[in-house]
Amino acid sequence: MVQTFNRALADWARSDGLTWAFIFKALLTAFLALWLAYRLELPQPGTVLVTVFIVMQPQSGQVLAKSFYRIIGTLLGLTVMVALIALFNQERVLFMLCLAIWIGLCTAGAARYRDFRGYACVLAGYTAVMIGLPATTHPDDAFMLALWRVLEISLGILCTGLVNGLILPQSTSTDLRNTLHGRFRDFAAFACEGLAGGLDTARFDASTARFAAAAVSLENMRSATAFEDPHMRMRSGRLARLNNEFMVLSTRFHGLHQLLRRLTVGASSAREGSEPTEFASRAGSYGGIVLASLQPCLAEIAGLLAPLRDRLSSEAEAAQLAIRLEACKQELMQLIRSGRAQLAMQQPSEAQSLDYDTAAELLYRFADDLHNYAQTHASLLDDHHAREQWKENFRPRANAVAAAVAGLRSSLLILVLSVFWMATAWPSGGTFAMTIGMVSALASSSSNPRRLSLQLTLGASAGACLGIFMTFRVLPDIDGFALLCCALAPVVALGAWMLARPQVAGAGLGLLVWFAMTSMPANQTLFDPHRVLNEYLASVLSMALATAAAAVLLPPNRPWLWRRLEHDLRMCVVRAVSGRMKGLVSGFESGTRDLLNQAYLYSAGRPDVQRQLLRWMFLVQEVGHAVIELRLEQARLPALSCYAESMPWRNAIRAMGRALVRLFIQPSEANRQRALSAVEQAIDSVRGTAEPCAPQFETSPLRRLQSYLHFIRTSLLDPQTPLTGDAVPARLQGAAHAA
Repeated sequence: MVQTFNRALADWARSDGLTWAFIFKALLTAFLALWLAYRLELPQPGTVLVTVFIVMQPQSGQVLAKSFYRIIGTLLGLTVMVALIALFNQERVLFMLCLAIWIGLCTAGAARYRDFRGYACVLAGYTAVMIGLPATTHPDDAFMLALWRVLEISLGILCTGLVNGLILPQSTSTDLRNTLHGRFRDFAAFACEGLAGGLDTARFDASTARFAAAAVSLENMRSATAFEDPHMRMRSGRLARLNNEFMVLSTRFHGLHQLLRRLTVGASSAREGSEPTEFASRAGSYGGIVLASLQPCLAEIAGLLAPLRDRLSSEAEAAQLAIRLEACKQELMQLIRSGRAQLAMQQPSEAQSLDYDTAAELLYRFADDLHNYAQTHASLLDDHHAREQWKENFRPRANAVAAAVAGLRSSLLILVLSVFWMATAWPSGGTFAMTIGMVSALASSSSNPRRLSLQLTLGASAGACLGIFMTFRVLPDIDGFALLCCALAPVVALGAWMLARPQVAGAGLGLLVWFAMTSMPANQTLFDPHRVLNEYLASVLSMALATAAAAVLLPPNRPWLWRRLEHDLRMCVVRAVSGRMKGLVSGFESGTRDLLNQAYLYSAGRPDVQRQLLRWMFLVQEVGHAVIELRLEQARLPALSCYAESMPWRNAIRAMGRALVRLFIQPSEANRQRALSAVEQAIDSVRGTAEPCAPQFETSPLRRLQSYLHFIRTSLLDPQTPLTGDAVPARLQGAAHAA
């Protein structure tokens, strides 16, 4: 009985208990900040609470990171606004024009970066609005008003950081460790099923999208842990390296799985007696005997991963895994040689030999990548380690056009509402324009600005009803800070409860922020029904306009952005062919995953679009990764005449690179055929070049180059590639193919 109760209590503490802890800390932070604001006689205590509610997060690392970037954004917004007030304090039109341009730039920056740097852009934008618009009506007091806003914001940041760091702290580093361990456990199960041929298309697609999203979120968590945990800060380089090595590992497995899938489809078609298609005849014979020769090698790696798929592996277990992988790589090499000998006894065709060599190379590289990952994971046991020296960074990619559209939308809204304000002389016109700037800035980093704007509007509308009731029915009848806290507690608790739930977090933020802005009593409380009603009317109307604009003015979750992101994905191959080698691997891995993660978020509810984007992702990863391996292999070649830059095979590979660039810039059947011809010419040229070294696969760089070229050819020949489109005859869709 006691054990059952303890288990139930532990389950509650990990679920609903976290929500109640967050609500408790939100109440404590809000009342502490409000008490200090009243004691210090700050002009607008509501601004302190607005800061608290915006910075408040469940985990202390996220709070500290957001606080740091909020201070940066606040100081940047203050600097710009003071400069604009000094230049245009007597010319409201020019001031509003410059303010609209600044808000547009900040919104574009938030849409561009979408991490903590983007949060700084958000803060620089709406801090400028909070400081600048009130100053336009009182230019003589503008500088002191700006300083008061900065002090109020700083007080809210300080209180939030102290409470979250000292009271029931929820560490981001713990979440990061759990994410790391859980991701590898899921990948081990995923890889075991794939090596055994048990992965269907739906599961493969869903797992690929999930791993891409995990890579992006883990990078954000790594940045947050640097603010709260000195032990994790000493391991920041290894965590970045670990994330990059996992992306390389998953890309390698993806290439291996795709090749095995093509071989399996080819073998199945051969057993059924299907007539060879154009794809099959150009790629070679079917892959049944190749798969049989590879089976012991695949079983070796699957057996190593099988025990890891049911538990979270610690750093100590990762060290043991690294030792086992070191021995496994030697055994795998022997198995590959044995399989090659077994295949040779069956007199394989040249295409089958290339299939085996390509799959064996991918499998061995997969084991090597797995070994590197295990070594880096094990190194987290030590405070200092040589693997900390990692200079590559996660490079997020966002579409510049989409960011520019978000910035232009915000600028236009600010300009339109400012013109309305100046034309009507509405007393609450400043709040009208200020709210639209804040909503645009907050929604700019969302994958669905219309949905977030609508939630903010609904939350602010509920806050208006509660605020009017509190202002005229509750606050006049209370006396003292304790009773004020009792009156405000239900509203703050309700908003915090909504903030703790991602589905309605926008509504909770709208309720708390606009309730604090409009209904929070100042040190000199003034009960003015006309002002309160005007302020809430201005806020709700401007939010409704922001929601309509986000739904009408080029919303990001529409086909125009999906096409742009698809184009950006294709450009990753162009950079793989022609980009600088420094940082090429990490840039390619992080860029493709960030683009896929964005595309998946923007196309939510459209599985057909998501499937098409995934097909492009698979092709880009296959071809781009093979091209990078080709370039790395060529960079390691010894200084021999057969490897000289002027050799015909070098020129053939360069010609192939140009053909691939043309194909991925302008996908078409004609360009695909040109690229295939260029790849085959490169294979023939490499095959016809003599080497002085032994003709073994391990010692022959040109044989390894052949395997990469062959893999590129199989990717271009795959009937499931999006390159085929409508140009390929219907009879070829879903046809048998063996690489």
